[in-house]
Amino acid sequence: MNPNLFSPLEIRGITLKNRIVVSPMCQYSSEDGFANDWHLVHLGSRAVGGAALVMTEATAVSPEGRISPNDLGIWKDEHIPFLRRITDFIHQHGAVAGIQLAHAGHKASTQSPWKGGKFIPQSAGGWQNFSSSEVSMSDGESKAIALTTEDIQQVIDDFKAATHRALEAGFQVFELHAAHGYLIHEFLSPLINHRTDEYGGSFENRIRLLLTLTGEVRAIVPENYPLWVRISATDWEENGWTPDDSVRLSAILKDKGVDLIDCSSGGLTAPTNIPVGLGYQVPFAELIKAETGIRTGAVGLIVSPEQADEIIVSGKADLVLLAREFLRDPYFPLRAATELSYDTQWPVQYVRAKRGKKS
Repeated sequence: MNPNLFSPLEIRGITLKNRIVVSPMCQYSSEDGFANDWHLVHLGSRAVGGAALVMTEATAVSPEGRISPNDLGIWKDEHIPFLRRITDFIHQHGAVAGIQLAHAGHKASTQSPWKGGKFIPQSAGGWQNFSSSEVSMSDGESKAIALTTEDIQQVIDDFKAATHRALEAGFQVFELHAAHGYLIHEFLSPLINHRTDEYGGSFENRIRLLLTLTGEVRAIVPENYPLWVRISATDWEENGWTPDDSVRLSAILKDKGVDLIDCSSGGLTAPTNIPVGLGYQVPFAELIKAETGIRTGAVGLIVSPEQADEIIVSGKADLVLLAREFLRDPYFPLRAATELSYDTQWPVQYVRAKRGKKS
């Protein structure tokens, strides 16, 4: 019998109680990288709502790796205690806590979306940003600086230190953010990587940073904890990163100890030909799973229980990761179980509201 949306999934030593994951969603609600009550309630309510795995937003491994001044961070030990409070709460309510480790690259030093989302130059309180190659910024004056090999080693060290802190904070699933035009993606894609050293040019060189980070993080993360990588499966641009590149990369990552590919797309440029619609990115998860055998997570406009269940039952992906739908409904898994007639455990505090339960 094929698994369904409420079948458990074991990855290494971690068992997810169903196939529904809270996708990383930036909240732009931190000061100096610290988690706070907003993050506790935001992430904790999704655990109460029945998700199997609750992922943090993109969590910066260094101050300059933040997208905005209000990003969550894990670049210093002082960040650990409140994150530990959050992971403890998530685990107490039957979910698993996961963290997405990230560096924004040239997309760093920008305003929070509701403040306009514009690039913040250093003269206005921003910070110097970095990329695989030099990039002109939207103010017409600033440039993202190409990382030197010494800078790249510092980035690697920052990811390693962040991984150690994440373990202390109680996280049990680890994801490297290599998508959406952020730093690692900026190395992968030939649209922006114009380097002529060992990190640029050929496919093998452009994936070097990600493979190095994968090896270093996998060596730190306990054998019984999963390691994931989020990729943009295509740039949606001619001469950019392609689905075939993603298949090739995913096969290599599988051999390097990665357990799941979280299959998103785009984010490096703003192409006009993206066929946005319900489940429009699911075919990437299906392709990579079929071609490589690695587990995949499907994302992108997954909005209904029936749609999510079909993805799992048909074998297109092993997990579904929801973002906006979880913002609309923190209790999506409980509702989905009711609508699909799957029995699932509710928090004891909420059982009185379970459909079919006599008050």
